[in-house]
Amino acid sequence: MDNTKEQAPSFDESYLMPEQVYSRRISDIAFRELVTCKESMPVYEAARIMAANKVSCLFVTSESGNIDGFITDITLRDNVIAKKADLTKPVYYFMDRAIESISIDTYIYEALLTMYETKLRYLLVESEGKYVGFVSRNKLMSEQAQSPLVFIQSVKLARTSIELKEKWSRVPYIVNQLLSKGVQAEIVNQLITAIADTIAQNVIEEVLSEMSNPPSKFVFMVLGSEGRKEQTLKTDQDNALIYEDKANEHREEVRKWFLEFAQKVSDRLHFVGFAYCTGGYMASNPQWTHSLSHWKSNYKKWMEESLPETAIKFSTFFDCRLIYGDKAIMDNLRDFLDVELQQPLEKFFVYLAKNALQYVPPLTFFKPIKTITVQGREVFDIKKAMTPIVDLVRVYALRNRIFLENTGERMKMLRDMGVFTENQYQELSLSYYYLMTMRLKNQAVRMIVDKGEPDNYIDIDKITRIERVTLKEIFKTVENFQSGIRIKFTNNLLG
Repeated sequence: MDNTKEQAPSFDESYLMPEQVYSRRISDIAFRELVTCKESMPVYEAARIMAANKVSCLFVTSESGNIDGFITDITLRDNVIAKKADLTKPVYYFMDRAIESISIDTYIYEALLTMYETKLRYLLVESEGKYVGFVSRNKLMSEQAQSPLVFIQSVKLARTSIELKEKWSRVPYIVNQLLSKGVQAEIVNQLITAIADTIAQNVIEEVLSEMSNPPSKFVFMVLGSEGRKEQTLKTDQDNALIYEDKANEHREEVRKWFLEFAQKVSDRLHFVGFAYCTGGYMASNPQWTHSLSHWKSNYKKWMEESLPETAIKFSTFFDCRLIYGDKAIMDNLRDFLDVELQQPLEKFFVYLAKNALQYVPPLTFFKPIKTITVQGREVFDIKKAMTPIVDLVRVYALRNRIFLENTGERMKMLRDMGVFTENQYQELSLSYYYLMTMRLKNQAVRMIVDKGEPDNYIDIDKITRIERVTLKEIFKTVENFQSGIRIKFTNNLLG
């Protein structure tokens, strides 16, 4: 008898994906038709409709026909049966009001990332301005059976910091495998960010479960590359905290609670693998945990002072994104900034533009790419090469009051608004994501093969001649855009 056991697939084999995983759209799958009921319907009748139609989600409409919410099997279990609620009460009292929709042309992976971000299990599908159906997370997960999105779900189910640490240690292998299969850097960035967000959310919930209830509503937000959804494998903590304003007699008590909370979150993120920020941009720093009114005052002061150092702070905190908490607080802050950015701020924009002009692309007459020596390696810093693209796109986004967080999304919006021509958009986008691909590959190899810490240094002798030529053209593109921003925003005041 042959007692040979079937060998379990290796990690890489488990996550080999057909190319269609990142090319299939919602329109390519069989999504469910909408089943609805009026918000005035008794909840027991709504349950009968769900049973008759064999659906786990029933969308609830207002008397005018607008979809205002939904109820699910879990709603009935947790909010009706478990609480022995009155079954004749209208569905309105039990429904979940967190409605999100996606276009029928949305990629499946994008829909799943939206679900992880919003923690929703169902999304409405929209076509030509009308709702045509809905999709469930289980349905989409079955469509992505062998994708790293399944790994994100496993991260979501992790219960301890030790488990989360182990999950984060596997991310370089996923990144390396994705890039070797030709998956775009933009998608890889989104996946790394989704994993990092999920880890942070789990850590926050773990800490909340150990402390007393928060004394007020709050927002935990991430900054910098994670705020832009452009996280790489070399990452530290960049975060801040906003809590709603409370009466003066409770102000110090509220602040003390959130600083203790932020410190515990920061310590656990550090344990998992997200190092403390050397610059101190963390919610655990009392400077970056404040009430909403204080944060508004911060942003207003940075804009009005119009100094180089305050322009840099504004840039850092403009690239912010909520990962946990009350969305209304973030919306309030964004609305405030939208109004403030309409004021005369010419000097402020001069200093923002100066940030994008500080980096000099490593071009030289004597060598294709100028290098530096780091620990015996002849290298160039690819993060610094990417920074001016991020900075100049941010300046244009601010000038046009574009509140999208991601550099790629900002570029697309600037093109759609006519600020960038199609040719400029293509040049800048291709340049940015070529550099991002090289950066991610380098970090993954450094961790997997060299067993070292990831960095942003590219060894010049390890890249091909074609890569060198491409890099040289990219650096020329960056120079050209810098020339444009110098003329448009500084009137040559900065040289």
